[in-house]
Amino acid sequence: MHIGPHLVSPPVVLAPMAGVSDRPFRQLCRRLGAGLTVSEMVSADRRLWDSRKTRLRLDHTGEPDPRSVQILGTDPRAMAEAARCNVERGARIIDINMGCPAKKVCGAQAGAALLRDETLVGRILEAVVGAVAVPVTLKIRTGWDLTRRNGIAVARIAEQAGIQALAVHGRTRACGYSGPVDYAAIRAIKQAVTIPVIANGDIDSPERARRVLDYTGADAVMIGRGAQGRPWIFREIAHFLTSGERLAPPSPLQIGRWVTAHLTQLYEFYGETAGVRIARKHLIWYSQHWPESAGFRARANAAESGRAQLLLVRDFFERLANEEPLAA
Repeated sequence: MHIGPHLVSPPVVLAPMAGVSDRPFRQLCRRLGAGLTVSEMVSADRRLWDSRKTRLRLDHTGEPDPRSVQILGTDPRAMAEAARCNVERGARIIDINMGCPAKKVCGAQAGAALLRDETLVGRILEAVVGAVAVPVTLKIRTGWDLTRRNGIAVARIAEQAGIQALAVHGRTRACGYSGPVDYAAIRAIKQAVTIPVIANGDIDSPERARRVLDYTGADAVMIGRGAQGRPWIFREIAHFLTSGERLAPPSPLQIGRWVTAHLTQLYEFYGETAGVRIARKHLIWYSQHWPESAGFRARANAAESGRAQLLLVRDFFERLANEEPLAA
């Protein structure tokens, strides 16, 4: 799949996730097989650009191209300015958020709330596309709720505005992240436009990725929660799409090395105090697939230094080294 001049290979993309897809996690996912990663959303509100959180989200040092940065807002001019700012800071693709279902975001009429105003959708997309020379992509849901599923209409507006790829989460905003994913809606959207479509929603295994691609006709899949605690899912999916065979699961020792590298990058990126705090949720995700891991999670949550966390990781995965491989 191409997004403008950029080849996305393999066609497996890390979803933008606030508080998760920061630079250390994006870099890890790229190393483990993701063809593209999308940043945490960056607000178009200039008043927030000097905050430490936004400064970190604008930092792409050491990331491989193409770098995709997601922006969030409701004002066409502000969104255009945010796009230009991020391109100046190294973005090679600008992604527009019209899919976030969070109450805080939708309460500000941003994210998925924009799907209720197709005229404004068109104005924002045209403003951003016209503001930058790099490709612009869009992430949406199938609609606001089950009575207002206008994903096809929005997809056509996007294509007309010059959007070069469209990621579709197969649920409405009202559905949040619960209930079945409407892959039929993604299929209908794919058939309605000629631009690349990326299927998103509950893709958590190589087999499901293959089924979703075959059923929807999508050009790529996007992985969100399925990568939390399991970033090697990207290489597993890539291998399965190419060979039709399951890749052997990584050993506990290999996982321990990846986790150690991830935590070390978190400490370097955020500073040790904040990095230790942020690492706790990742350690919960990394350990949740293993039996009898409650004690490890309790100790990981209590650890207050990077050294303590790294020792816990080493001991945990060394203990598992001779046990059964990670469950799928």
